[in-house]
Amino acid sequence: MKEKLKIKKVGIVTKLNNESYKPLIKKIYKYLKKNKKEVLLDCNSHQYFKGEVGYKKHELLSKVDLILVLGGDGTLLKTARRIQRKKTLVLGVNLGNLGFLTECTPAKVFECLDEIFKGNYRIDKRALLRVTIYRKGKKVDTYVALNDAVINQGSFARLIDLSLEVNGRKVVGFKADGMIVSTPTGSTAHGLSAGGSIVHPDVECLSFVPICPSSLSMRPFIVPGNKQMSVIINTQRREDAPTIGLTIDGQDCVELQFGDRINVRRSKRYFHLVRTQNRYYKMLRNKLNWGDPKRKKCS
Repeated sequence: MKEKLKIKKVGIVTKLNNESYKPLIKKIYKYLKKNKKEVLLDCNSHQYFKGEVGYKKHELLSKVDLILVLGGDGTLLKTARRIQRKKTLVLGVNLGNLGFLTECTPAKVFECLDEIFKGNYRIDKRALLRVTIYRKGKKVDTYVALNDAVINQGSFARLIDLSLEVNGRKVVGFKADGMIVSTPTGSTAHGLSAGGSIVHPDVECLSFVPICPSSLSMRPFIVPGNKQMSVIINTQRREDAPTIGLTIDGQDCVELQFGDRINVRRSKRYFHLVRTQNRYYKMLRNKLNWGDPKRKKCS
């Protein structure tokens, strides 16, 4: 069994406009200090503590051993996209709605931390996507995603003409409202809504899901995690027409142009979530309301 990381420095990341969580943030800060941990705060939470410095997410990730992310899946996704080379552990505390990625509720956070500081935890390594846009043969930008990269056109009701390649070999040309490339983690996000499969996070793969394709034979499929998917934009729009966009984890959006090539592959980095119990299947049952026709809402 590998030796567990000795946690000395702990960071706190919170969502914007977190005034209602101020009492919880202060309780966690006091608890960490009592347990002789050095505490670093992000730019949203440092305002509640006199004399404390506020750090950006990427700075915190490079300085601490463990980060507490207080928010929902969106806050965790923002944190994941700023991951550094350091193997920083991340504990998600669900203050949002669904909470697919978070580990505990505010009521259980101190119980979870007690177990973590005793070394009673496991590391859930989540794969990340590296998404690079090329335009006329030149690299435009590169993004990191924990969930997915989505190509679509918003409210404009016209099909997009796309081509898909895997490791430089043509797979198919197709027309659709858009398409999704996701990690196993992202398979329960947009991909699931568009008819894709749920993929266990331990499976090393990339998932491709077309969004409302014109051909009924165009189906979702999965490729090994060491492959690179490339999507080429074959649709050329008038200047006054709505644009085609690439959305990263549902948060960062980039405008695409005719001829753009979007390369998507596994990043060399991982997002290290802390788990105090194996709750993956329980999470699926609760969040997707499996096996209980009387269940009215997620718990």
